Amino acid sequence: MSHLDPIFDRARIADESPAPLYHKLKKLVTEAIAQGRLTNDEAIPAERDLARMLGISRVTVRKAFADLVAEGVLVQRQGSGTFVAPKSQRIEQPLSRLTSFTEDMRLRGIKTDADWLDRSTGLPTPEESLVLALSPGEKVTRFHRLRRADGKPLAIERATIPHRFLPDPDFAGTSLYAALEARGLRPIRALQRLHAVALTASEGELLDLPEGSPALFIQRVSYLADGRIVEFTRSHYRGDSYDFVAELHLTAGS
Repeated sequence: MSHLDPIFDRARIADESPAPLYHKLKKLVTEAIAQGRLTNDEAIPAERDLARMLGISRVTVRKAFADLVAEGVLVQRQGSGTFVAPKSQRIEQPLSRLTSFTEDMRLRGIKTDADWLDRSTGLPTPEESLVLALSPGEKVTRFHRLRRADGKPLAIERATIPHRFLPDPDFAGTSLYAALEARGLRPIRALQRLHAVALTASEGELLDLPEGSPALFIQRVSYLADGRIVEFTRSHYRGDSYDFVAELHLTAGS
């Protein structure tokens, strides 16, 4: 007898409660997780198998799964199935401190690594040219990577640097800011804008999340001590793992 049999008990679905069947199935799953009978990242039976076990339609199972995925209780992985959503500790990032991703994670004792998606030089887009205040004909160096914290994909980062500041894209190792600092080009201030977005299918695949999952889109423009713009970065951070925190102060006369 499988340990899942008592969880997905047909009698519990066939009770006299007037609730819709998919609501009853959702309750079975959420209660089992809360009680520890379904564990972190455990596989859930396939729609067909679960429908047979409970004597309900696959449409009902699909509806329950869709709701539970949207609520962050379950995750669906293409080609693998449906799983209990991993429980993750949310990371708080103060907005008042200018640090790189690598530096910030190191301060927390979190190991970082990255999958390089692109490291190249080329002509800027109109947006990059405008934001970086480039002269006509200037090139840029681009760094596109998937950032991980303790092995978990956390952010997709696209950084653009004026070519004159960092002409060799291979010079940047794990930390772009460390590479800039090595050339005497450490940013000292930045303007940062954040807003909520829904992940595209390709972004969700990289971050191991379903298409349409919430994310934080962050645009950063960083400056050197002499006022020159050194960095234009656009990032997508997982909405289920990252919080940005700002400390506010009452100004005189308010």
